[in-house]
Amino acid sequence: MIPEEKQNAVKNALQAAFGVSECEDIKILTEGLSSALVFRIVVKKKPYLLRIITRTDNTGDPTRQFVCMGMAAEEKIAPRIWYTNIEDRILITDYVEAQPLHIKEARNKLPKLLRQLHSLPPFPRVMSFQDTADIFIRKFQEAKILPENMTEELFKQYSRVVAIYPRNDDDLVSCHNDLKPENVLFDGERIWLVDWEAAFLNDRYADLAVAANFLVKDEKDEADFLKSYFGESVDEYRHARFFLAQQITHMSYFTVFMLFGAKGKPIDLNIEKLDLDFRSFHDSIWAGKISLASDETKIQYALVHMEQMLCNMRTKRFEDALKKVNVK
Repeated sequence: MIPEEKQNAVKNALQAAFGVSECEDIKILTEGLSSALVFRIVVKKKPYLLRIITRTDNTGDPTRQFVCMGMAAEEKIAPRIWYTNIEDRILITDYVEAQPLHIKEARNKLPKLLRQLHSLPPFPRVMSFQDTADIFIRKFQEAKILPENMTEELFKQYSRVVAIYPRNDDDLVSCHNDLKPENVLFDGERIWLVDWEAAFLNDRYADLAVAANFLVKDEKDEADFLKSYFGESVDEYRHARFFLAQQITHMSYFTVFMLFGAKGKPIDLNIEKLDLDFRSFHDSIWAGKISLASDETKIQYALVHMEQMLCNMRTKRFEDALKKVNVK
C-alpha cells in the first residue's frame, strides 16, 4: 500500500514519532483531488493521519505547506502534528473522526475559524487568487476546450472585474485556499482544517468566497456569514468586494474543472447535465452525495460555476458592485 521507495522513510517516521516501526492498521483515504497519498493509520490503538507527498514541482514542495500547517496547528486550527520530514515529504498528524456538520452550524462556526486563521502571522507568498485565475484562463483559452461563442460574454464581463478588483498588499492574509468539504472536518465540537497544500498569503475574500459556495444561499445568509467573520455588520463596500471575489472564484473553478475534466482537450458538449442548480449541486457535494472524482462530474461542476457566474453578471448587483469597489 505504501510505495516501496517510501517504506523506510515511513518506518523512520513511526519510530521517531511513536517508538515503533510498524502501524497496527492502515487504510488509504481516497477523498479529494490531491496527488498526495493519504492514509489512516493506527498506532498504539490510536488513529493518526499519514500523508506522503508525491509531487516534485513547486506546488508539491512540502516546505510551505508544513510551515503553514504548523502555524495553524499551534492555534488549534489544524490537527496536532506528530512528525514532519521535508526531505522525505512525510507528515503525521492527529486523525479527526469526522462527524456530520450541518450547513447552518458551519455558517456560524467556520467564519470565526477563518478570522482566526487570517489573523496568523503571514504565510509565504505565492500568488493572488486573481493570478491563479489568470493562469487557468490562459490555459483554458489555449486549449480551445469550448467554442468561443459559449464563453465570450463570460470573459468580457470578467475582464471588468479584474480591471477594478484591488490588488493591495495590505489586503493579504494567511489563507487556506482550498475550503472544500473534505478539508473542513467537524469532530462534534469544533472544526479543523486539513490539507494545507494550497495554503499561502492571499486575499481574505478568496477563502470567504470558496466557503460561501457551500454556506451562503441568500442575502440573509451572506449578511450573517460576513458579520460572523468580521465581528460586526458589514458595509456596502465589503458586500460588493465579497460579491466580486465570488465571481473570480467562479471563473477559477470553471476553468480549472473544465481543464481537468476535459484533459486539456477540446470537447463536444454532449455530456448529460445533472438537473441541479448551483445551490443544489453544492448542497449535494456537502452531503457527500456528489463526488468530483469522474471527468464527467468535473465538467458538470465547471458548467454549474459558469452558469452561476453568467447569472450574477447580468444583475444590477453586479453593476453596483463594480461601481462601489472601483471608487474605494
